[in-house]
Parts: sequence; structure tokens; C-alpha cells
Amino acid sequence: MIIEGISKRIAEGIKRQVPDHKSSVPVLSHAIAIILNVLFIVVFTLVISILTGNVKQAVLALMGFAILRQFSGGYHLKTGAGCIAFTTALFTLVSFVDLDTAGVHILNALSLLLVMVFAPSRIERQSRIPKKHYVKLRMISSVIVMFNFGLQSPTLAVIFLVQAISLLRWKGGQAHVMDPQD
Repeated sequence: MIIEGISKRIAEGIKRQVPDHKSSVPVLSHAIAIILNVLFIVVFTLVISILTGNVKQAVLALMGFAILRQFSGGYHLKTGAGCIAFTTALFTLVSFVDLDTAGVHILNALSLLLVMVFAPSRIERQSRIPKKHYVKLRMISSVIVMFNFGLQSPTLAVIFLVQAISLLRWKGGQAHVMDPQD
């Protein structure tokens, strides 16, 4: 509720300064909360990575996750503060991972399989992209993951798998594939 409270106060301030602005306070507040979440995640991850000496891997994790998530969607945590804490910890931990070539291939293959089956996921209320284009998003997501078969980055292999797992929708203990035509 901390991020949500800050974003609401900023949105109310904007609305006071520009009362005729076409966006409502809740719309402005939501947009500001997204910006604050991203800003805090990036800043905290970079500060920690500077202290641990893993800046290159942390930046790669931040960029790889963000790019794949843009096209594939995924699960969102309930609160901004929870998202910031979990994601910062995740990117920090991933920056320490080191895998051999076989490990990278296995994680890439698992990520590709999950993305091909489950992407895009949970974008219905967050995007204006018509459902008829969801197949294209799935294809783009797959190409992004396949890129790492050539690059062979352990950091990307792990972060792509984490993002791919966030695509799963669980119903009754089993993963549920959402039909893009629903």
C-alpha cells in the first residue's frame, strides 16, 4: 500500500494543478504506481549489484525479463511493495547464477516450451492488443527465448525460465492453457 499511497498523492497533486486533465485520479495513480515500481526495482537492483560486483548480470536480467514480459505477459503480485521486494531479490539472486552449456540449453528449452504453450498470459486487462494478435505475441516471445540458444547466457536462461513460469495459470492444481480465441 506504500507505493499505491504515494502514487495516489502524486495523482491528486497533478489533478489539482491540471483539473481539466482528461485522466481521472485512479488512472493517473495506476500509471504512476507502475512507473514507481519499475523505478524502485531498477534502482534497488543496480545498487545491490554495484555492491556485489554483478552489474553486468543484473542489467542483463533486468533487460531480458522486461523485454520478454512485454510480449508474453505474466503473473502480477498483489502489491507494489511486494513486487519491488520480490523482483529485486530475484534479479539479485539471478545475477549470481552460473551454468554450464548443458544447463543453459535445458533451461532455454523449458522456457521455450512454456512460452510456446502459455504466452501471452494475463494481458487481457492490461493491453489493448486484440486477441487475434496473441499468436504473434507468442511467436515474438518464442524468438526472444530462442535468441539465448545462440547467446548462451546463464543469466538470461534463468530469468527467461522465471518469466515463463509466471505465465502459468493454475486451476485445480493443474496448469491451464488459455485459448487465445476465448
